[in-house]
Amino acid sequence: MQETFELKAEVRTDTGKGASRRLRHANAVPAIIYGAGQEPQMIKMPQNELFHHLENEAFYSHILKMEVDGKTEKVVLRDLQRHPSKAIILHADFMRIDEKVALTMNVPLHFVNEDTAAGFKAGGIISHLSTDVEVSCLAKDLPEYIEVDVAELEVGESIHLSQIQLPKGVDIVALSHGADHDLAIVSIHMPRGVAEEDVTESAEVAPEGEESAE
Repeated sequence: MQETFELKAEVRTDTGKGASRRLRHANAVPAIIYGAGQEPQMIKMPQNELFHHLENEAFYSHILKMEVDGKTEKVVLRDLQRHPSKAIILHADFMRIDEKVALTMNVPLHFVNEDTAAGFKAGGIISHLSTDVEVSCLAKDLPEYIEVDVAELEVGESIHLSQIQLPKGVDIVALSHGADHDLAIVSIHMPRGVAEEDVTESAEVAPEGEESAE
């Protein structure tokens, strides 16, 4: 079951650095909504509420319901400015959703069956080369995350973007730029100082006492 995020905001008419500073002192976040052929709208929203939502990975790649002065719109988070040293959101950008137009979003990659991966059981180390992927799709098809099954991955092998099993209606943006952009997203390699042959040999050695069993 997918998460549901509902945000409440108010229109703000005062702009500029001074106004934004006053909003932050009042525990509010200055933000903007734009897109879908409409005029940009300056808004403000509760700092604590937004900060709480941002702790959830799904928030970054999800269609959000934004209520502004009683009117609800569907939006996605496009940009976020955080304070460099304090747990404070300085500004947020939200983009309106046009249900008929494809959007591009970065979606998290969830790697599954790592503990049972062939290469891992042989002594290899799993390396995540990407943690998310940029996809293009209609809003209704936007996945919360994409699973990558590494169960069959052997030592010395990688899984590339083109090998990801995608949900219906979802495309990977990088692949539209040609084969050179078909990058590896996860691989299994040997620990430093351990030769692949050594691991293979150790995996083939029978457990102690097994040879005498007749």
